[in-house]
Amino acid sequence: MLCRLRHPTRRGIALTLAALPALFLLYVLALVPFTPGIGDIRKARVDRPALIVSADGKLLEAFKPVNREWVSLRQISPYMVDALIATEDRRFYEHHGLDWKRTASAALHTFSGDRQGGSTITQQLARNLYPDEIGRAPTLTRKLREAITAFKIEAVYSKVQILETYLNTVPFLYNAYGVEMAARTYFGKSANQLDILESATLVGMLKANSTYNPVLNPERALQRRNTVLGQMNKYGKLKPDAYTRLMRQPLNVDFELQTAPPGAAPHFSAQLRKWLIAWADRNGYNIYADGLVVRTTIDSRLQAMATQALEWQTNQLQWIANGAWNERTGCWPGNDLFRTFIRQTPEYRAARDAGQSDQAALGKLGTNPTFVRALCQSKTQIQAGFVAIDPRNGDIKAWVGSRDFSDEPFDHVQQARRQPGSTFKPFVYGAAFADGALPSDTIVDRNVAIALTGHAIWRPTDAEPPTGRPMTLRDALVYSRNRVTAQLMQKERPEKVARLAHAMGVRASPLEAVPSLALGTSPVTLKEMVSAYSTIANRGAYIEPRMVTRIEDHDRKVLAEFASALPEQALPAGAAQTLVDVMRDVVSRGTGAGIRTRFGIRADVAGKTGTTQDNADSWFILMHPQLVAGAWVGFDDGRVTLGNYWGEGAHSALPMVGAFYDMALRARVIDPDAQLGPETRPPPRTVHERRHRRFLFWRF
Repeated sequence: MLCRLRHPTRRGIALTLAALPALFLLYVLALVPFTPGIGDIRKARVDRPALIVSADGKLLEAFKPVNREWVSLRQISPYMVDALIATEDRRFYEHHGLDWKRTASAALHTFSGDRQGGSTITQQLARNLYPDEIGRAPTLTRKLREAITAFKIEAVYSKVQILETYLNTVPFLYNAYGVEMAARTYFGKSANQLDILESATLVGMLKANSTYNPVLNPERALQRRNTVLGQMNKYGKLKPDAYTRLMRQPLNVDFELQTAPPGAAPHFSAQLRKWLIAWADRNGYNIYADGLVVRTTIDSRLQAMATQALEWQTNQLQWIANGAWNERTGCWPGNDLFRTFIRQTPEYRAARDAGQSDQAALGKLGTNPTFVRALCQSKTQIQAGFVAIDPRNGDIKAWVGSRDFSDEPFDHVQQARRQPGSTFKPFVYGAAFADGALPSDTIVDRNVAIALTGHAIWRPTDAEPPTGRPMTLRDALVYSRNRVTAQLMQKERPEKVARLAHAMGVRASPLEAVPSLALGTSPVTLKEMVSAYSTIANRGAYIEPRMVTRIEDHDRKVLAEFASALPEQALPAGAAQTLVDVMRDVVSRGTGAGIRTRFGIRADVAGKTGTTQDNADSWFILMHPQLVAGAWVGFDDGRVTLGNYWGEGAHSALPMVGAFYDMALRARVIDPDAQLGPETRPPPRTVHERRHRRFLFWRF
């Protein structure tokens, strides 16, 4: 054997040379299954995004993969096509995916040390459409995958379709995909209006977007544009003598970022997109190409009302915040909190790294009006969240996650966890009512000291001094008394209240089972709280919130239907009805009375306000038989507040909810005559029963 290797025969050499192409062919065939299928390639040029539709048939949003508007080849300037073919693939109409002459020439130059690209427009399209499947590594395997995909594209698409698909999918920086968005971004016009110079500039960018960016690198972009013009001149795409004249022309860029306008319910859509991608992956669909129609639970009318109410109230609160936090009051170096903000900035760290002392850095930055104004604005922007749910079936009817999705995509409905304050108290009273307590039972309003672990003592307080007299559970919740609620929590036990809150809808946020939980010290989301209040309105039956009712294909054939979740009895119906009746009084004569006095709402509603320590978080949730809605108001940085008056839930969050219900009731989107249920005020007890009940609750 060793002798044969040292002295190969002619026959052996011939067999070896014959085997190499066969092995190469086998390797190529082995790669075919790892390239995009014909079906995927057919879909790639069909821009059929999933359409997100409201419950009342209005289009909320289209799920496009990128910021792109697909245009036909007839809607693209012919100069763009001429420049592209002359520069990138002059034999485009002659080959079937690979230009063998160009490939061989590129290979020879590469072997000689002068690396050149030899990809055709079809090969480039293959890379643009399937970057993950093909890759970017300079390897033989990658080039073979690219070539195989290019052959498949040529087999499926006509030359016109290849050009159209290429020009609609190629990226041009600044989140502009396709020639239409590129034309708008760099020249303020549509693709069919591009002239020779503009077309050459955009084609020039295809070699390297950043290097030949006409905004950041105008000189390089100009040189590259002239190279493209030279190619057009070389292959007869310019009129005689036009090349010399055109080369001397400036770029004339008219740059403006093109941002896709957010839909009617952008935060809802953002959460829905995550869910829909997972569903589509499991069921073999593409949310960007299969033209799915997603029927949601959102009511476009209620969504518009919620958006309007949030915008109206936050604009008023921002005016108040601007007065409280300006360069003469809150936002100045004499404010300890603002000095803390300064110390957290990159500018401060840079000053310290440069050798400045803390005092010098604070002094320099604190006297820079531009810096102070920008920092103050970033820290003192009022934020809010609003969500409304139909308690009968869990349908989410309105969802507004922030003041402006474009400026603040962070979702204060589902992503933000904030302390709920007194809006958590109904869980404590609900637990008591489930145990047989009655709204007329009393607890003495007095100072209490509750022992915690590690010798700590918790002393809950109220704005009002203790009366030393018995207070009914009804009045304690109506007027949101902390001392009475804390004593009730001792009887019901934190662990039990935490379990009840979880069962009623607070299912994603961990609750710390400590006595202070009664006053809402464990952070939760607004969506969880409104879902839990929906449980109260639904006679104690929890129904998981629902976003989607049905998914159809582009021909409106139903692919999947999603029924409401089965109800889970979290709170006994009687206890829930008692709780509703007590919370009616919150709106009639308690902390939520503004619903009646300010907004004149006469419908059967019940609710609760909430304000956390130092007025960092303001809450209000209102229940109607057909709709439960809640709002949170505050700042992203919880250390910034609005003060004792405007920071209260009754003055910041309640008006948002009140304005929303006022519009919804006037428009009769919800029934003004619907009833939460009968009142549950019990008949007077006998003397013996009253004494027995007082004994049970006075022992604290």
